[in-house]
Amino acid sequence: MAVAVEKLITSDILKPGRYLGNERLAVHKAWDTAAIRWVLTYPEVYEVGASNLGHIILYNILNAQPRQLCDRAYLPGQDLATKLRETNTPLFAVESKRSLTEFDILGFSLSYELGATNILEMLDLAGIPLTWKERQKAGVAGGEFPNLQSQFPLVFAGGQTATSNPEPYADFFDFIALGDGEELLPEIGLVLEEGKQAGLSREDILLDLAQIPGVYVPQFYDMAEDGSVHPCRTDVPKRILRRVATPIPAYSIGLVPYVETVHDRLTIEIRRGCTRGCRFCQPGMLTRPARDVEPDKVVEAIEQGMRATGYNEFSLLSLSCSDYLSLPAVGMEIKNRLKNENISLTLPSQRVDRFDENIANILGGTRQSGLTFAPEAGTQRMRDIVNKGLTNEELLRGVKTAWEQGWDKIKLYFMIGLPGETDADVLGIAETVSWLQRECRGKGRKPLNFNLTISNFTPKPHTPFQWHSVSTTEFKRKQNLLRQEFRRIKGVKVNFTDVRISAMEDFVGRGDRNLSKVVRRAWELGAGMDSWYENLDKAFSAWEDAIAQADLDWKYRQIENGEWNLFHAQDQNRSEDTENAQFPTPHSLDTPLPWDHIDTGIDKKWLQEDLQRALEAAIVPDCSFEGCSHCGVCGTDFGHNVVIEPPGIPTFTGEFVPNTTKAQRLRVWFGKQGNMALVSHLDLIRLFDRVVRRAGLPIAFTGGFHPMPRISLATALALGATSSGEIADFELTVPVSVDIIREKLVREMPTDIPIYNVEQIDLKTPAATQLLETAEYLITVAALEETIPIQQWQEWIDTIKAKDEIWYEHTTKSGKSQLINLRDRLFELELVETPKSIAESISVIRYVGSYRQDGFLLRPEQILFMLGIVANVEFQLLHIHRNRLILGV
Repeated sequence: MAVAVEKLITSDILKPGRYLGNERLAVHKAWDTAAIRWVLTYPEVYEVGASNLGHIILYNILNAQPRQLCDRAYLPGQDLATKLRETNTPLFAVESKRSLTEFDILGFSLSYELGATNILEMLDLAGIPLTWKERQKAGVAGGEFPNLQSQFPLVFAGGQTATSNPEPYADFFDFIALGDGEELLPEIGLVLEEGKQAGLSREDILLDLAQIPGVYVPQFYDMAEDGSVHPCRTDVPKRILRRVATPIPAYSIGLVPYVETVHDRLTIEIRRGCTRGCRFCQPGMLTRPARDVEPDKVVEAIEQGMRATGYNEFSLLSLSCSDYLSLPAVGMEIKNRLKNENISLTLPSQRVDRFDENIANILGGTRQSGLTFAPEAGTQRMRDIVNKGLTNEELLRGVKTAWEQGWDKIKLYFMIGLPGETDADVLGIAETVSWLQRECRGKGRKPLNFNLTISNFTPKPHTPFQWHSVSTTEFKRKQNLLRQEFRRIKGVKVNFTDVRISAMEDFVGRGDRNLSKVVRRAWELGAGMDSWYENLDKAFSAWEDAIAQADLDWKYRQIENGEWNLFHAQDQNRSEDTENAQFPTPHSLDTPLPWDHIDTGIDKKWLQEDLQRALEAAIVPDCSFEGCSHCGVCGTDFGHNVVIEPPGIPTFTGEFVPNTTKAQRLRVWFGKQGNMALVSHLDLIRLFDRVVRRAGLPIAFTGGFHPMPRISLATALALGATSSGEIADFELTVPVSVDIIREKLVREMPTDIPIYNVEQIDLKTPAATQLLETAEYLITVAALEETIPIQQWQEWIDTIKAKDEIWYEHTTKSGKSQLINLRDRLFELELVETPKSIAESISVIRYVGSYRQDGFLLRPEQILFMLGIVANVEFQLLHIHRNRLILGV
């Protein structure tokens, strides 16, 4: 049964458009005909979750399965979370508005070590017990349940962090999906459907799931004293395989939010996996082998996606886009095809050694995107230790190419605290940046500026550096070294990662099952992800208190101070009876680890050997392009590297040149109703741009450095207000039939943005925003103190109309106060006949007031002020509806 959320999702909460579930390309399947009902949840606010590519892909794939339905949920903002708790309303899925407890299966994306507290927050808001044991116990109560013989859905997690080391979170999930989900989740859905039809118990269903490669069911495994994990029954595998799937770009097209998101663009994956072999990089180790996507499929997905979504920007995604050899050809082909539509391409951080004029050409244009490189270390020695595979000459060549191609600012990523690092290596970061600036100077050019992000190295499971340790004390000292050094360098902005966050990531990320109680207690003490941004001290304190209450603060202190350092092992002579004896030593690399039961494909012995190569600063070549490194991945379980020969680079047909021709001017009258009333004015402007693009209308552009489509909305409407009289002006480069324009706009607009009329106007006609004179409103007003007879309302209306002056103190934007006569701005006022179902303390009033853009206007709230003056009663404005905007001649 749908949750009554209309009373909660109102204009008084931040960005209510987050929770509407009516995005373009959202899939609304019939609830009653679905055999298995999923809800995929992203434990972050909507703006982050709705733009996550993995979330979009899995949502589309599950909804493509017969008899399977997939809805979505996100971490609500603090304001809505408070409302949910105050009204005892469970957290709901955004499309169906049903409580999360009504679904069969609830999936969370866990892509960050500290993100689990948000998952607990969502479970609590949904009224779902936090651990699998608590849910199992609650399900024993019996009764008829619609979802898999229990009153609660199966709860699972997937994502990089869940795949890497699920143990700190094992208590919270019924099962964990390891690796790629494109093939795994549909298989899970089939097993659930069969189990549900057969009436299997929850335990039997989980046992069936445990037979699927890639499914880890923690309750069938126990933790040994040394932290390692082993099966507690014979009918489950000892090690669980990570799943590997081939990327399918077509599933990336979907979910065009009305609210501006973090990645407000179409994103298409071009290559999955990375074989560069950077020894600190967990994603690179967890996603092997590398798999290129066919260039023609990428081009097809981008072209179709841009037409279907209306975005003006797209991004090509990979751990290392530059290693996708077809990148210049694909980028140029799309740039040529869409060159008349003012569309730009963005890329994530790139390999600086592969950056050349071909890549620069596809990134250039009217909106040149930012450029990010990740040298990681400031000296050649350190880059060799981490197997970055980057020389100083390659670094300079890439940066200089970018500078010569017009970039004046470049973002660089570095790390400190890497194994074997000395102070000379740390200071080498500043020396490298200064050297790059000196080499990139020329007459008539601005000096090259850099934005630096200097993060703290955090050892990750399944990497050669998983046995290494870091020290927050050393982090702080090294950060101070760099701060002192960068004070002498101009044109450089430096951002440092807080060392406390890094230490906590390390503590949780390499922990065992004992950390589940820490995660839970940290959540209880208020350590949600949002608190890291709002009050870092409070969040860190919550984690510290949780660790202390779990009697694990001794272990955390070791992480703060650095347990051991393999690169300086010869200087350490620790005895077996010291406090550190319980930690790994350089001679105990075979000690069982909490994540050893996760089979990522990489041989643990190879990781040990690669750690030894790091000690010797020896480089391992990229096996996608050179010989096999024998890491153990390639084979029947995980497949092999797929590297596609690049096609020829098409001839560049020229940059986008804005067509400023004004051949036809149109005025469109439209409404804003229903849920769309909760979409802001800025989001509405963005919607019109996308609608025009999807409709294929030949919109004219402004000139200048940042050409914009010539679409002008007459005026803004207050958030939450509805309207049947909004106006927008368009200018087209070639004439189009008015009927065709109206038909296309109606087809592409949401149903709650009705198109009433489209009219061609003279090219020289002033814009609607300049012609605005008056506006007609219907406002619903409540008297708070008592029931008011209709006759009394009419008397108040008549009293206002009889007055010549009603003075109001107005505060200008500059903070100055001025008295204005509201009566001069009021032209019509009448009481509208109200339905008998509405209490007599509520009335609907129609008024026509000034609405000039020079500030001479009458707002709905000022009608309440006038009523208060004549009635001496307090009023509340319940709803605003704008009937029409009236233009002058």
